[in-house]
Amino acid sequence: MPTFLAIAVNIPQISGVFHYHLPPELEGRVSAGHLVEVPFGKQTVQGVVLHSVAEPEVPQTRPVLALLDLQPALTPAQIALAIALAESTLSPLAAIIGLMLPPGLGQQADVQYSVISDQLSVTSERAAVSTQEHLLKLLQTRGALRGRQIDAALPHVNWRAAAQSLVKRGVLAAQPVLPPPSVQPKFVRTAQLAVPPEVAEDALPTLGRAGTPALARRQAMLRCLIREADVVDVTWVYAESGGKRDDLYALADRGLVTLGESEAWRDPLAQMDFVPAEPPQLTRDQQAVWDAIQPALRRSCAGEAVPPFLLHGVTGSGKTEIYLRAVEEVIALGKQAIVLVPEIALTPQTVRRFVSRFPGRVGLVHSRLSPGERYDTWRRARAGLLSVIVGPRSALFTPSPNLGLIVVDECHDDSYYQSEPPFYHAREAAVMYARLAGAACLLGSATPDIVSFFRAETPGVSQRPGVRYQYSSLPARILAHRQAVQAQIARLGLESHYRALDAQAEMMDLPPVNVVDMRLELKGGNRSIFSTALQHALGAALDRGQQAILFLNRRGAATFVFCRDCGHTLKCPNCDLPLTLHIEKLQVGKLKVEGSDQPSTSSQPSTFNLLCHYCGYQRKMPAKCPECGSAQIRQFGTGTEKVEAEVQALFPQAHTLRWDYETTRQKGAHEIILSHFSNHRADVLVGTQMIAKGLDLPLVTLVGVVLADVGLSLPDYRAAERTFNILTQVAGRAGRSPLGGQVILQTFQPEHYVIQAAARHDYEGFYRQELEYRRQLGYPPFGRLVRLEYRHADASRAEAAAQGMAAQLRGWIAAEDRRATTLIGPAPCFFARVADQHRWQIILRGPNPVSLLRGRALGEWRVEVEPVSLL
Repeated sequence: MPTFLAIAVNIPQISGVFHYHLPPELEGRVSAGHLVEVPFGKQTVQGVVLHSVAEPEVPQTRPVLALLDLQPALTPAQIALAIALAESTLSPLAAIIGLMLPPGLGQQADVQYSVISDQLSVTSERAAVSTQEHLLKLLQTRGALRGRQIDAALPHVNWRAAAQSLVKRGVLAAQPVLPPPSVQPKFVRTAQLAVPPEVAEDALPTLGRAGTPALARRQAMLRCLIREADVVDVTWVYAESGGKRDDLYALADRGLVTLGESEAWRDPLAQMDFVPAEPPQLTRDQQAVWDAIQPALRRSCAGEAVPPFLLHGVTGSGKTEIYLRAVEEVIALGKQAIVLVPEIALTPQTVRRFVSRFPGRVGLVHSRLSPGERYDTWRRARAGLLSVIVGPRSALFTPSPNLGLIVVDECHDDSYYQSEPPFYHAREAAVMYARLAGAACLLGSATPDIVSFFRAETPGVSQRPGVRYQYSSLPARILAHRQAVQAQIARLGLESHYRALDAQAEMMDLPPVNVVDMRLELKGGNRSIFSTALQHALGAALDRGQQAILFLNRRGAATFVFCRDCGHTLKCPNCDLPLTLHIEKLQVGKLKVEGSDQPSTSSQPSTFNLLCHYCGYQRKMPAKCPECGSAQIRQFGTGTEKVEAEVQALFPQAHTLRWDYETTRQKGAHEIILSHFSNHRADVLVGTQMIAKGLDLPLVTLVGVVLADVGLSLPDYRAAERTFNILTQVAGRAGRSPLGGQVILQTFQPEHYVIQAAARHDYEGFYRQELEYRRQLGYPPFGRLVRLEYRHADASRAEAAAQGMAAQLRGWIAAEDRRATTLIGPAPCFFARVADQHRWQIILRGPNPVSLLRGRALGEWRVEVEPVSLL
């Protein structure tokens, strides 16, 4: 009797599990977690084996076609996580499993289109004909293409309906295909001495004609191999000796050298410089936290379930050292750890600290790596060759056969939420994964999100849904051990701003925050984007040879462009949103890293481009208004590019760097910018939210928040929380050394409770007030949310679909007598049209709205459980 298997097929829209049987040649070779090829309808698709089944659900099962990898692609804990995450987020199981396969290995079935007739007859709809003509021209020019290749060539075009019409009329042929995995292990050619060294020495004069270049090259090559006892990469031999491939083959033909091939790991950390570091002695507060966490880690590794830890520590309080101790503990107990950071920007700094503590045992995972680097890191982790994986949310899904700990640093950050299908929050997934894998979970933040703090802070947690967190705090900012502090103070000739924390460390209060009312600045005649106080503080910091950070959570040089004669605003034709002005300047890749003390500046003329930050549409800045022809077209608003330009105008001697999306699109750009600023090759760093997270820059004594109000008035229940968090985080970049520091916070709403709480570094006060507002409105943590969004190119069809779904939801609520569940909407989204798609949304609010939707067909609706934004 054959073995029957339950397999999740790799088709994202398919949420079911299907039963297959193993053919005789695969019996005993396939088990849970294996990646296989199976037939599905007329297609051949990939699938992952979930488990065996005693009796299949169908009378006739189809056979598994092939085993794609001898080792399981998913661990048992990952399979359990995929099932649980799909259930809790209402996502297709295949889409969740796809998160766990490295790019290039997991392949989805596709359709390949090719031209079989050039005859295209005209139909009644001109728009349809235009799309068909574009598609036909593309295929005639480039040949047969798969669906995803056409998606890339014709973005934002609904070409599939046109393709189906052309297939029916015999113009195109459509063939189901399954692309093979696009990543493979990397192998390199190797060489090794095949004879004793003395025999090789005797052969040196006989390797060619005397006095010829070939003899010299071969002798140099053989001497290199005499010095190397082990197998070496032939590229090293070529570089070291100046020899060529033919010379190496000549040595092999003489029996002096053995040629071979070996696998080479593509390790993104192979070239990282680091200094091995010993753990410092803990402060009193750190020791108290560690005394609570260490026994729980030991119990967890022994098989006992432990609750997640919420480590609430102010900026600079030493949370990372607790993470390092926790990782060290689980490694000593024979386990592996995953450490999540919210942004790729933080990865280099975090990785260096972990590599210094655990050299040779750390793997790096993020989307900017090459597919080969991610594939090799995935395989090394799966084989247990790596003890620690560091990276943003995607690193959570790296296979760890013996997982003992998951750390989520800056756990409040919205970057942990995936805002495209499949929707999930990495913080919640980490808590779930740790529970399923029998591991510990450690969440850390200076500003925990409201829901997490509520779970840890409120007594009687068992009376309401949610997971109880164990709370620990680090209330004091520390600098370093006393000896290091005193040495730095003596070298700089300073009076220490720090005071004794205990016998081994010194501490300091969080930096003072000066709130500047920009309304008064305007009344006083100051039209600059910088207040008088910020200008003076910036000048003083530069005079002292110190550094400053200027924060504004807006990109570009101007946030909108309009005509002063007719009032026309230049908008994106696809999104109905104002275009942002960008001034094209020197890119990060052109900064001088070697042989220069300062970043270079561009002598090329600037170009002015208008860009949509939502769909990527761009155009040149017009000289005249496209509506009325007037030349009175002006730019308004402020972005990071304008801030940088203002600094350069006010302080020409200052060297600036900008850290935002535009300057970090190249691979390695984050590390280049951080390296330049850390080494004082720039005086002022201007940036968006990237600079607010976790950076430790001791020479920064001034943080200026150019406009604290950005995002505060958005119609989103988390707008206040988001603003408070980012203001508190960016303020924490100042005063992290004996130099001290200050924060200047510019605002048009100085009386707002968020601004006041951020100025006092008062998390507790903000939390209490925000929690009361949430209680009154029934928002999380006092209720749960599900957001349904519908998109369509036709506005009336989008609205009709939203009204129809709302009526259906009301019927379901009434039929199940869910009196505590309410419906908000339907209504257009705040960003009502993006990428030429009209957007409508419905919000379900109640004790358990997910259960209302589970098992129901929702068609093309996008469903987000506990969304981080309602915009």
